[in-house]
Amino acid sequence: MGGNHAHTPTVETRRMRQAALAVMVPLGLLTLVALVWLWPGSIEREERDQPAHIPANVLSVDAEGCPEDLSTAQEPCGTAVLEMHPGDDAAASAGVADGDRIEVPLPHGPGAVSVSAGDDVVATGTDSVGVDAVWGVVDHQRGGGLWLLAIGFTLAVLAFGRLRGLRSLLGLGVTFALITLFFVPAVLAGTAPVLAALITCAAVVLVVLPLTHGTGLVATVAVLGTLASLAVTWLLSWAAVSALHLSGVTDDLSMAITLNHGIDAQGLLLAGIMIGSLGVLDDVTVTQSATVAEIARANPEHRTRDLYAAGARVGRAHIASVINTIVLAYAGSSLPLLVLIMANNDSFTAIVTDQLIAQEVVRSVVATVGLVAAVPMTTLLAAWVGRGFAAEQDDYSDDRALHIEEAYRD
Repeated sequence: MGGNHAHTPTVETRRMRQAALAVMVPLGLLTLVALVWLWPGSIEREERDQPAHIPANVLSVDAEGCPEDLSTAQEPCGTAVLEMHPGDDAAASAGVADGDRIEVPLPHGPGAVSVSAGDDVVATGTDSVGVDAVWGVVDHQRGGGLWLLAIGFTLAVLAFGRLRGLRSLLGLGVTFALITLFFVPAVLAGTAPVLAALITCAAVVLVVLPLTHGTGLVATVAVLGTLASLAVTWLLSWAAVSALHLSGVTDDLSMAITLNHGIDAQGLLLAGIMIGSLGVLDDVTVTQSATVAEIARANPEHRTRDLYAAGARVGRAHIASVINTIVLAYAGSSLPLLVLIMANNDSFTAIVTDQLIAQEVVRSVVATVGLVAAVPMTTLLAAWVGRGFAAEQDDYSDDRALHIEEAYRD
């Protein structure tokens, strides 16, 4: 979800808080009912015979020249000695014990794992079990490095963001939990991906935004603006995917999901666009809502039209920078695909209209248009609310000053 935004104005009357809760509570209850209704429960997973993956340590490497009949793409050649460290379950299925030493050929070919003495790797056996199986190194162990990266990320956020950073981390945990515990199991259980994505996005917005930015009017306006923009993004993505006849099946992974699990690949494509757009949408809506509220607070004489004009100027500057971010993010994730397609096609038209590229173009364009739509919708709502916000604060400040003056006279 979004980054560190401007702080919510500190003065809010009881009536303001009541208005915010009157909007947030019904939306939250409706989303909660939808979550409970569609909660998938336990998913029955198909049992498949798969080779055991055993943690191991590389004791030594004996590299040697490859035979002349092997191409240079298969280098290096030679062997490595592994010390196996299986867990109890892995040992039972693989027939190896902790400390067993096995000689394996060095991985070779494009993308092969590069190993050196002392590396922590993952080995797998085929054809049989035990130390007589045909073993090979398939990957490096990355658990320790990932934990260090996660700890460093957490400390950096807490050091700079402090309490707000802690709330942002909690919001990140909620988002991850909703995707992994609800969205993915619900889709596997047969729920339409678009419906599951809509409920997931609504739950993320209604939990994470108030958790990160409070439950006042600024957060409420941001929630409404985000949900409205998300609806626009869904409609645009549905229209674009249908008009361009995008099936969502573009590679072996999407084909396997469709064949093995019966999941609608086109619906999954739409769900991915919605979930991918949500993080940027909330960034823009919170910024617009907080900006307009601060302008209204600084100058209570501003009318709704004035507040909208000032907020829109900020929004245009924000959009100008965020658009490039979206396009670069999608382009960066698709660079290998782009290189491969351009290497096999001379025509620019053929490249752009290929379904693989067209799908990424739709992701970028739809997310950008939804982002652009978020600015006027959120700014207009914030300006309308902000005008009353400023008036409420004036009344609240006058009443508080009057009470202080009366108490002083007494």
